[in-house]
Amino acid sequence: MHIVATVLDREKIANRVKALGKQITADYQGKKLVLVGILNGAFIFLADLARAIELEVEIDFIRVASYGHEAESSGVVTLRKGPELDLEGKHALLVEDIVDSGITTAWLREYFTARHKVASVSICTLIDKRERRKTAVQLEYVGFQLDKGFLVGYGLDYAECYRNRAEICEVAP
Repeated sequence: MHIVATVLDREKIANRVKALGKQITADYQGKKLVLVGILNGAFIFLADLARAIELEVEIDFIRVASYGHEAESSGVVTLRKGPELDLEGKHALLVEDIVDSGITTAWLREYFTARHKVASVSICTLIDKRERRKTAVQLEYVGFQLDKGFLVGYGLDYAECYRNRAEICEVAP
């Protein structure tokens, strides 16, 4: 794979993350909010988003797998690391790097609703990409809606490479 185009530059990303932080701050005033980052892809987005939210928040991470080293979801979601914080009665905001097929996101919403006694579950994704959407999902907070392309950078990867790029780029074989 090699980079063919820059899709979102670092300034555009930073401005949108700040706007999401303001919206989340307004929506969760007076509530116990836990940001739950979906590893590995969301760690950079979650760090910047957390700094943009002007509330006391707790932060936790989980790890799920559905892609492995492939470019397309296998359709099978495996929980590799669950949350460590007590989430009972708190509002869980799941922070995703990208929602593509929707399979993992739908699974996560059901998992947190069924297994943890949370007050609510919401989804915040940096990128909503519907090109390969297989499952309808509700996304409360969306950074950018993009139509197509295999994207890397700002946490997104291809076979664990490119995550450290400050911009989001499209790659091709």
